[in-house]
Amino acid sequence: MTSRPVADERFAIPEPVSRRTLLVAGGVTAVLVLVAYVAICVGLSDRVPRGTTVAGVSIGGMSSADARAALDAGLGAAATTPVPTIADGQKSTFVPAEAGLALDTKATVAQATGTRLTELGHLWRYVAGAGPVDPVSTVDTPMLEAAVDALEQPVFVEPVDATVAFGENGLQVTPAVDGKGLDAKATMQVLTEQWLAADGPLELPVVVKAPVITDAIAEQAVAEQATPLLAGPVTVVVSGSRATLSVAQLTAGAGFVPTDGALVLVLDGPVLVREVATQLPNVIDDASDARFDFDASGRPVIIDGVPGSSVAPEALSDGIIEASKTPARTTTVPLVRADPEHSRADLERLGVQQVVGQFSTPLTSEPRRTKNIANGASIINGTLVRPGETFSLGGTLSPIDATHGFVEAGVIQNGIHTDGMGGGLSQLSTTTFNAAFESGMELVEHKPHSEWFNRYPEGRESTLSYPGTDMKWKNNTPYGALVKAWVGPCDKSGYGCTFVQIWSTKHWTVESQTFERRNIVAPVTKH
Repeated sequence: MTSRPVADERFAIPEPVSRRTLLVAGGVTAVLVLVAYVAICVGLSDRVPRGTTVAGVSIGGMSSADARAALDAGLGAAATTPVPTIADGQKSTFVPAEAGLALDTKATVAQATGTRLTELGHLWRYVAGAGPVDPVSTVDTPMLEAAVDALEQPVFVEPVDATVAFGENGLQVTPAVDGKGLDAKATMQVLTEQWLAADGPLELPVVVKAPVITDAIAEQAVAEQATPLLAGPVTVVVSGSRATLSVAQLTAGAGFVPTDGALVLVLDGPVLVREVATQLPNVIDDASDARFDFDASGRPVIIDGVPGSSVAPEALSDGIIEASKTPARTTTVPLVRADPEHSRADLERLGVQQVVGQFSTPLTSEPRRTKNIANGASIINGTLVRPGETFSLGGTLSPIDATHGFVEAGVIQNGIHTDGMGGGLSQLSTTTFNAAFESGMELVEHKPHSEWFNRYPEGRESTLSYPGTDMKWKNNTPYGALVKAWVGPCDKSGYGCTFVQIWSTKHWTVESQTFERRNIVAPVTKH
């Protein structure tokens, strides 16, 4: 009989594990680890890492809601608490809320909480603990810009541009001067980032403010524009006729204007046109405006304006500047039509069509006095006062001298009756004042005589001693006011009367009442 050896199971060799089985096992393990990682991240997503602080307020270990509440409690008053600043040694303060700054607690907590699946370091904060977290602010940019402007005022120095000017002693050049102020963009960043975290005054950055027009730009303007203009006269040719303008005439009213970072030479075109017109009276003829006159019946009529001929101020200025840079120093400027500034239509729109106020006062037997009044009436006759304008009797009559038809006649000076140039014009003043009063015009300036004359209404009289004492009224209506004044026969006096009318469109209704006299002062004798 043969026997078989019995196998010892203790020494059984297992069959090899397949590679596939190992891969499956590893994948299961990885999934389990990932699931655990994600679970941890999700579990910590609403929790602030321990040790976290925001501007000194501890929020570590809190939920998002509790952290926001803690920040509101700890930092809520900071937005209305003045924050000190310093710039170039100048101390100031600003209130964050008034500067458009506020703590965004939601965004601040959000950057401290949550986990990022791809950032193991972020998760490590929950293990090792976090530290200070920068606060996040909301910013109202216009308010912050206004706050920066206010903080800049104590340190701001306006830069001074270089200038070039034509003076009595020749060309005058003023050098540029640097200014200083805050770096606005950097200052906004400092305020936004540090208003909650600063231990002391916020240091604001100060920078040099450079002038727009530098010394180099001024030197270039002198070399390229001023020097050629000062080199000599310039000849202007208009319709074949020639006018020569001297250096003094060229530079009268001339100057340099900063334009797009440069100095541009500008001449006074209207002044130059008048200089050319003076030399070429047969070529240049000024236009005459439409004006009011009075017909035979005494009613206002409009006299049409007449076009003239002239040269355009801008064309003349440009031509002179270009000619000054050439050897010939000559420019040809075309003759253009010069239309009246005020046309018939302009005057018609003013509504001058009826008498809205009038007054008259009797003349005396003094012929010199009457001559002054008649002369003054002829001067103010036809004066047009447009809406909003102020009529000045002294300004309209001035100069009151013999050259302009006035003579010496009776006046009152310091209470003494004597003679003076233009004596009697106070009667024209009183008459005009009352015409304006009856028209409802605004009475701007008047002064009663030092004594009352019975040819004038009580309380409604006005003396004249120009330029010391004047009589003024303002046209406070939407219509034109045309003054008509003359001396002629009347029923009040055999010597005639002074008449003044205001022609316009009725706008005001004027009522007046005369009461009994009171506070009468008896005359006294003075030696």
